[in-house]
Amino acid sequence: MGMTYFKRYRMEFDLRDWRGDDPRLPEGYELLPYLPGLLREHAIAKFNSFKEELDANVFPCLSRRDGCLRLMREITSRGDFVPDATWLIRALETNPKTGAVQPYAVGTIQGLSTEGWGSIQNVGIDPAHRGKGLGSILLSKAATGFRAVGLERMHLEVTTENTGAVRLYERLGFKRSSVVYKAAEVAGANA
Repeated sequence: MGMTYFKRYRMEFDLRDWRGDDPRLPEGYELLPYLPGLLREHAIAKFNSFKEELDANVFPCLSRRDGCLRLMREITSRGDFVPDATWLIRALETNPKTGAVQPYAVGTIQGLSTEGWGSIQNVGIDPAHRGKGLGSILLSKAATGFRAVGLERMHLEVTTENTGAVRLYERLGFKRSSVVYKAAEVAGANA
């Protein structure tokens, strides 16, 4: 194991310009506001979204189910947690044998209010469900939630190598405001 540094963009969005347009949820999905009883589902969505991604190196807790659950507990127990900016998306699959609909968590976003900013903690979409606009929906709901509690700006950080996420954020109107570096222990990095 050796220490390496990951380059990340801080990206900002001015909520005063927010129109409040909510993209349409595709058929076969449901969107749920934050409730404490959904904590484990948020953690499962987070784990499945990040376990094989670069951010699991940057934030090792994202590569473990227990780490994602611990992170969700930490986020939601903070005094600056914003439930209105925290959402879950479930896919609804019908069991072909029983006809019963079985929901499972495939997307999550969490928000904090820090120093007058809405702070997105994680936007995670299970890789099998990407490309359907689910990330845009979560960001839209978080923006609406931040506005509902009186915040006028929001920000997030994204690893620069995560080009798909950077493109999504820029397409939605986020602007790169600065570059930050995150130190992480990574196998194979020079010590």
